[in-house]
Amino acid sequence: MNASLNEGILPVQEIRDAIDSGMIAAATPISDAQLQPASLDLRLGSRAWRVQSSFLPGAGMRVEDKLARVAMHQIDLTGGAVLERGCVYIVELQESLRLDKGLSAMANPKSSTGRLDIFTRLIADQASEFEAVPDGYEGPLYAEISPRTFSVLVRPGSCLSQLRLRRGPAALSDAAMIALQRDVGLVRGADDVDIRDGVALGVNLTPTAGDGIIGWRARKHAGLIDIDAPASCQVDAFWERLTAADLVAGGLVLHPDEFYILASHEYVTVPRDHAAEMRAYDTRVGEFRAHYAGFFDPGFGMEELGAGATRAVLEVRSHDVPFLIEEGQTVCRLVYEPMAAVPDSLYGASGSGSNYQSQGLRLAKHFIQD
Repeated sequence: MNASLNEGILPVQEIRDAIDSGMIAAATPISDAQLQPASLDLRLGSRAWRVQSSFLPGAGMRVEDKLARVAMHQIDLTGGAVLERGCVYIVELQESLRLDKGLSAMANPKSSTGRLDIFTRLIADQASEFEAVPDGYEGPLYAEISPRTFSVLVRPGSCLSQLRLRRGPAALSDAAMIALQRDVGLVRGADDVDIRDGVALGVNLTPTAGDGIIGWRARKHAGLIDIDAPASCQVDAFWERLTAADLVAGGLVLHPDEFYILASHEYVTVPRDHAAEMRAYDTRVGEFRAHYAGFFDPGFGMEELGAGATRAVLEVRSHDVPFLIEEGQTVCRLVYEPMAAVPDSLYGASGSGSNYQSQGLRLAKHFIQD
């Protein structure tokens, strides 16, 4: 690794360099629309497999070799195909990697993917963990996709995941995050900011708009959602409104096998020289998963970019038992990481096409919501 290059998450201009050099390749040309301030949207290819179960290939094993053992049948996504709720699929991605030594990669579902309750994870050949691509990896990429609540229509080119490149190790101490909180203000609206293995975020159960809504609960037997069709679905056909009338003893009971969209109590800011990731599941704060997507680009919530108070949207699913959450209760932690350089474009900047800047309690872009 070139010692003159800064460590951290690579910004968009270095992602472009990686594409130009062939470190990121694709079956069809990569478009500017795929580039985010600190990540690259990954596109589905034409080949998918319905599988018996989730899996990891493990050392010495290619994903395609493992598919020969666990695939039930192959699906051609050309022309579109429905991925049914409750089923598990593996889809070959159009992008592949040939990373230099010193570069690794990691992935998250896109924000809209998480808000649709689509469980999506990246898999690389010989991987022993999901979402992580090791230093110097060369080979194809695949997505494991399991719609949990809504069946979805996808096709080649649909984007469900985003990839980040990292130079050097991932490290930002609590002390560094405490300094950022003091100097920049990572979160606002909390009486006492708790920073231990990340910045604590609580849940908001107070209506913030005149409609009285505190959250949304997904309807279990709803229609089909086209992943590539924003503003195409009526909210009431897919979601139930939660109001103060749904609170029990001052809190909201999360029921197993139900999916909720809630908002953070705090307002979140990601400085231009940092990115942030939300921990998806932490048993220390309760038996529930508090986020699927969990990646925040540099510029998210920055007042200098014209953002109003911006909450984090929480995609919540309880595990095994009903769980009562109360106003301000910690539900997840936000971990900040330095960028290798400030991105040429920031999230929410003019012309960026950012969907969730200045958001409150916002559903996925597929729903017609004022």
